[in-house]
Amino acid sequence: MGEQKLENIMKIQLNQKPKKCDVTIEFVTKDDLKKHSESKLLASSGYKAEQDSVLFLYEKGVLFCGVESKKADDIRSSLSFGIRSLRSSEFKTATINGIDAKNIRAVVEGIVLGGYEFDFYKSTKKKSALKEILLVSSEAKELQSTLEDALIVANATNFTRDLVNKAPQEIYPEVLANIAKDLASSNSLECTILGEDELLKEEMNAMLAVGRASIHESRLIHLSYKPKNAKKVITLVGKGLTYDSGGLSLKPATSMVTMKMDKAGACATLGIIKAISELKLDIEVHAFIGAVENMIGGNAYKPDDILLSRSKTTIEVRNTDAEGRLVLADVLSYAQDKVKADAIFDFATLTGACMVALGQYTTGIMSHSHKLKHDMSRSASDAGEMLCSLPFNRHLKKLLKSDIADISNTSSKPYGGAITAGLFLDKFIKDENKNRWIHFDIAPTAYTESPWDCNVFGATGAGVRTMVEYIKGL
Repeated sequence: MGEQKLENIMKIQLNQKPKKCDVTIEFVTKDDLKKHSESKLLASSGYKAEQDSVLFLYEKGVLFCGVESKKADDIRSSLSFGIRSLRSSEFKTATINGIDAKNIRAVVEGIVLGGYEFDFYKSTKKKSALKEILLVSSEAKELQSTLEDALIVANATNFTRDLVNKAPQEIYPEVLANIAKDLASSNSLECTILGEDELLKEEMNAMLAVGRASIHESRLIHLSYKPKNAKKVITLVGKGLTYDSGGLSLKPATSMVTMKMDKAGACATLGIIKAISELKLDIEVHAFIGAVENMIGGNAYKPDDILLSRSKTTIEVRNTDAEGRLVLADVLSYAQDKVKADAIFDFATLTGACMVALGQYTTGIMSHSHKLKHDMSRSASDAGEMLCSLPFNRHLKKLLKSDIADISNTSSKPYGGAITAGLFLDKFIKDENKNRWIHFDIAPTAYTESPWDCNVFGATGAGVRTMVEYIKGL
């Protein structure tokens, strides 16, 4: 059968017949332990086969990955921990038997996403001996295209992770725009970049205000994937704060660390359009990114400023650290005028309040359309990501009232912060698009400092797998 090369990791090969490898990877439940051929050895080792637990019998050449069930989510998560253990060994080849249509994608993601390591800044890089993983399936021929698709999505997720993990001196608005140009060139996409002169002509004053104190000029990025005879048109909008100091409403020093991840929404849209174009789906996709750096200086925008947004809505600034919504307000306005889309999805690390509400494993979504939210939640479940819908509320909307402008950029009370941020964005969604729009608050899920599921330290690529699954379903 054919083979696929993972970007900078190893080969994954799909075969109908087993082949001698250094290590066999087995998924075992607690019930499996009792009837396993090595049951006595497993019992004496004290291994319980708990979810995400790993036991490596080096002398037997077997790596046991504990799972609660043989469902895809459990397999992906457990294999992610197993692959890290395997990559630190000296074994060169491994095999996994019993691959089928239900588990192949989870296995690929466990290997590619769980085996991801960001060592760009390490002066000495660890070299893994592991070079090849053989997936054995009686349906190998039929599953080849599924393997290829799974690799495209997983590698696009790691592409997103790499961008988010890059340090702020490496990626600022101009660099992010150049990355988009390179992606357009390699994937046959259309690309338009607006500099500050063009942004001024477009009257994108809210976005320009946020980036005013930075030495790096702001950029608006528009990437387009236009297949022939597209069945639908999708617009993606990404918050691209390449760094967020909080502005004059300065963040505490400890909160400023990891703020390179405030560009995760923008990076996710790049990863999504990369995957969609490589999968050659017959859906037209547009990605709009507001790339800005929020810094302090003598010309920084201030609390008490009144900003005239592109949509002519006036905004009272009460907190310069509520900056992402100001950028998105103008980019959403621009995107809706430029493209008539069947659906609009924005991705943003918008509020710490969303993490307080949902914890670090779940993305918050907000929309007026129950059907759209239901369809997206189903896609997330199929893709192995978790979403939770936060309800819009007419009483919370009142908390954005300003006595001197059309709207305030922060709520007058410190409750329901994720929802009031979503309601602020809702102000800039045209009436005809209200039921076509979902806001994704990926602040809880975009970055992690402790491994979970297939996520290692750093960026997770949150949103990429869900959105690709949704677009594939169209």
